[in-house]
This record gives sequence, structure tokens and C-alpha cells, in this order.
Amino acid sequence: MRLRLSLVLVAVALVLASAPAAMAEHAWGNYHWSRSSNPVEVPLGNNVDAAKWGAHLSEAASDWNQSSVLTTPVVAGGTSPRNCRPTDGRIEVCTDSYGNNGWLGIAQIWTSGNHIVKATAKMNDYYHDREPYNSYSWKQLVMCQEVGHGFGLGHQNEDFSTDLTRSCMEYTSAPEGNEHPDSHDYNML
Repeated sequence: MRLRLSLVLVAVALVLASAPAAMAEHAWGNYHWSRSSNPVEVPLGNNVDAAKWGAHLSEAASDWNQSSVLTTPVVAGGTSPRNCRPTDGRIEVCTDSYGNNGWLGIAQIWTSGNHIVKATAKMNDYYHDREPYNSYSWKQLVMCQEVGHGFGLGHQNEDFSTDLTRSCMEYTSAPEGNEHPDSHDYNML
């Protein structure tokens, strides 16, 4: 029987919190997708509102495909956006209005040992349909970050009052310039 561990991470919260500065390592525990060679393929299930999020999902997939260790094709979604249930062997990416709950995006992984076996990444339209979160920069940062969590990455910096990196894997109050992975994200993969 496979042991499944469910981890939830509120990736971009609305409440400002103090936390340590930029981390040299920003893996999410020791979790990663199993691979026998590079690149490993981790499909992204498209369960997003095409008009609001289609371009953001495509851009995030293109960004993460810059890595030499993984490839992230966008495939037909395998769940409903509202429920966003995981599918073995991929990250289901979903958008819906999940309510006034304090998170712009949230990711969850399921593991067997240290290997990620499936994941979900949700973007919350409750906030992204409103100012200031309905901008290109906020949506792209959150999409990039939640997908990055699905690969096993944590945050480089969790202090909303700073902007220490140019990475989407950072908490920030000013998302402009943080819409994409940076070289440290690729190295961590």
C-alpha cells in the first residue's frame, strides 16, 4: 500500500506575515517527482477559465520548460475546476471562485516516500476578479508559483515587505518583475 501524504501550502496569502529572509535552499521538504533520466515529464492538466487564465497557464508552462530537468506539456484537464481533484502523474491546474478565504493560490501534493505522485494548483478568482489582483503580474506570479510548488519548490523569500529576488517563488506585495522562475528555481529542480 502506498503511503500518501497530503501537504497544503497557502502560497500567496493576503495577510502579511513576518518570516525569514531569502532561503539558500527552497525545496518543499525533500519532495520531488521520480525520474530515471532528465527531463522528466510532468503534464499540467488544464482546468482553467480559458479567457481569464489560458494565457497565464501557457506562459507558466513555457517558463518551467526552460528547465533542463523537466518538461511540462499542457494537457486536457482531468477534473472539474471547482473540486480540483488530483490525477496520478500530473499537476491539475484549476481556477474558480473558491471564496473569501485569504489565499490567492494554493498548491497541494500527494507523495509516496519522497516522490510526488500527483498535485493540484488552484487560483482563486474570488480575489483575481478584483483590484489589485486582477492584473497580469498578480495572476502570472500566482500561476507560476503554484505550479512551482507542484514540482516540490518552496518559497525563496516569505517576507511580503521585501522583494529580494526576481522569482515567482517569492512572497511580495509588488508582483511586477516576479512573474517568472529565476535561475535559482531552475537549479533547485
